[in-house]
Amino acid sequence: MKTLALITLTFAVISRALHARNAPCCFGLSASGKASGTVGQLNDGQNRVGGPLPPAQYCIDSSSGTIVDQAGRSCILTPPTSQFQCDVGAAPTPNFAISCDGTVTHDGSSTFYECVTGDNGEDNIYIQALPGSDACSPITLHASSCAPKCAPPTAPPSCPANLNGPYEFPHLILNLDSTKPGTAPGTSYNGMVSPTVSSVFNFDIPQADSGKTFSLIFLFPTQSQLTTSSYTFTGNGAIDFCMLGSVANSGTMPNTISGIQTDYGVKYVAPGNSYSVASFPCPGGKTLSFEMKSVGGTCLTYFQDFNPAPIGLYITKC
Repeated sequence: MKTLALITLTFAVISRALHARNAPCCFGLSASGKASGTVGQLNDGQNRVGGPLPPAQYCIDSSSGTIVDQAGRSCILTPPTSQFQCDVGAAPTPNFAISCDGTVTHDGSSTFYECVTGDNGEDNIYIQALPGSDACSPITLHASSCAPKCAPPTAPPSCPANLNGPYEFPHLILNLDSTKPGTAPGTSYNGMVSPTVSSVFNFDIPQADSGKTFSLIFLFPTQSQLTTSSYTFTGNGAIDFCMLGSVANSGTMPNTISGIQTDYGVKYVAPGNSYSVASFPCPGGKTLSFEMKSVGGTCLTYFQDFNPAPIGLYITKC
């Protein structure tokens, strides 16, 4: 108990001293990856993931990016292996930082490595994997506090939610039925969403459009406004829009569709309205795949048409 009290007192004194000089911030560490859990320490200052070690505490000086542990030892990357540990009397390694999401970095990199020690399920931490070792895996370290406030994202400008300017019509529409997971439906002229059917739309972006801003829009006129199209619509109008991680094709099936790259969230659509789903810089020369999915029982089937009044999913340019 005396030893623990002395360590705690030492940590408090050092923290106060550093605060007076450089206003440090103190935090705990956890790791995510193949080895996950809190970061603890051996008595000699080695930082380890896993095993029965209690969580360790650290303080960072944001001006220099140096870290000390709860015993006041400077944290370093030992040469030549780059092991992350804390030693008495050592000159601390600079250029550590905590990102706004709590991720710990060194020299701007968030990749660390855990390497198996064989001791009580504990893994040492390194900046790089040990040469010739197959017992090392990449991990990410997260600080329990001290993260600066994240700057709000800057939203790109939205193009008008209409077809009065240049736009792209989908070159492939797929109606994927989850009750037929191994069936490729082939291309369709209709957009369709229901509790079992989603629609995927491919847009081919010309190389010449690089650098422009694009907007994904959904146009839903009233039935009376349509001249060469029609639709059926029931439910609360909730539709989820997302960009897929890879390009679909005419052979894509429900059980082969790629994962989601960006989920733009749910829009509650109703006849007589236009919706700006998302805006993004134009990836000229590429094909993009977007999916529409029913939420809460919405059912909508329509003939994709650009004639007055246009209906369906489009990409506009500005």
